[in-house]
Amino acid sequence: MSIDIYYLSSSFHNEEKKKHNEKKFFSSIEKLVGDKINILPFDQIGNQLGIIFVASGGVENQFKENYTKMQEPYYLLTNGENNSLAASLEILTFLKQEGLKGEILHGSVDYISNKIKDINDIIKAKKILKNINIGVIGKPSDWLIASHVDYENLNKRFGINAIEISIEELIEEIDKVQINKLDTLKRNKKIEKLYQKSFNNESLQEALRIYIALKNIMDKYNLKGITVRCFDLLSTVYNTGCIALSLLNDEGIISSCEGDVPALISMLILNALSNNPVFMANPSSIDMEKNEVILAHCTVPLNMTREYVLDTHFESGIGVAIHGEIPEGQATLFRLSSNLEDYFVSNITIKENMYNENLCRTQIRAYMDKNVDYFLTNPMGNHHLICRGDYVRLVDEFMWM
Repeated sequence: MSIDIYYLSSSFHNEEKKKHNEKKFFSSIEKLVGDKINILPFDQIGNQLGIIFVASGGVENQFKENYTKMQEPYYLLTNGENNSLAASLEILTFLKQEGLKGEILHGSVDYISNKIKDINDIIKAKKILKNINIGVIGKPSDWLIASHVDYENLNKRFGINAIEISIEELIEEIDKVQINKLDTLKRNKKIEKLYQKSFNNESLQEALRIYIALKNIMDKYNLKGITVRCFDLLSTVYNTGCIALSLLNDEGIISSCEGDVPALISMLILNALSNNPVFMANPSSIDMEKNEVILAHCTVPLNMTREYVLDTHFESGIGVAIHGEIPEGQATLFRLSSNLEDYFVSNITIKENMYNENLCRTQIRAYMDKNVDYFLTNPMGNHHLICRGDYVRLVDEFMWM
């Protein structure tokens, strides 16, 4: 993906020298960013995110006459020559007075390149999310009293469309799944391994019915993500969605439990920024002295684990759940609130995989960089989302943008 930079300059008495220095500047950035940079005339600005190279002083009024053509935030790139920083300061002050967001990109070539790479990654992530459909199957679970989302606000904030689908429609789809369709799944190496690890083939087969039914619903509504009121399946089809959601997440169809829409949006954002699978989990206990948290849930993307075993669902003792081992090391914990503005994000270090019988089946103990008293004083909700790697800076920039 190339990066568009809009060139804003006034006439300059030594244009040849100026162009030479700028070419060297952009060449260095392009090399470090790893993407091609397109330098475009300022008058080609359209209604999109982009970066403006303020090449000189004397451009403030030119910017003022055209800034409404562009989306905020406004990124003002300057190399510090020809009064470009001074002009950028005046422009940013003007934007702040207008109640608009902006930032000056200035400093070493390494620093600027990292900032531009982050901006480009976020623009890519926003494009991934824009105009996608997500399915809310069966409404949020009754206990998620703080996790309801205004769908109109969701579309306005992230360009995501939410489609409500009844749990009855899912159950009807499950009932339609034929045995011969299940048999064809066994040719899939991942499914074959599930059968090898199965403690009850009949229960696993019924769990895979849910997987196929959800895939059919995904195709019907052109969904890129789903959240399922999965506990309703316990009393209707006597199984769980743990295997189904794990397999869907493996396939890049972001899927969350319990009809938790803010958790699903958090998963979508983390996945779009990192291109990594995401584990949805409950904080189960907190150690204030060690600044550690234990996080657990009964499903995890299989491609996020180094090894796994199958078990029953913790709360019900039926169905098929997953005890997965997630590699130790650096990870990111994120949760978006139901208002889609407030959020929490922190680096964590996964210290240990656990297997306590009194918790959901996949369990990790993690040290948190930020203070764990967040959970006890100002939580954003119950479920939190974890992906491997450090994406805190990108999440912060994404939410600001």
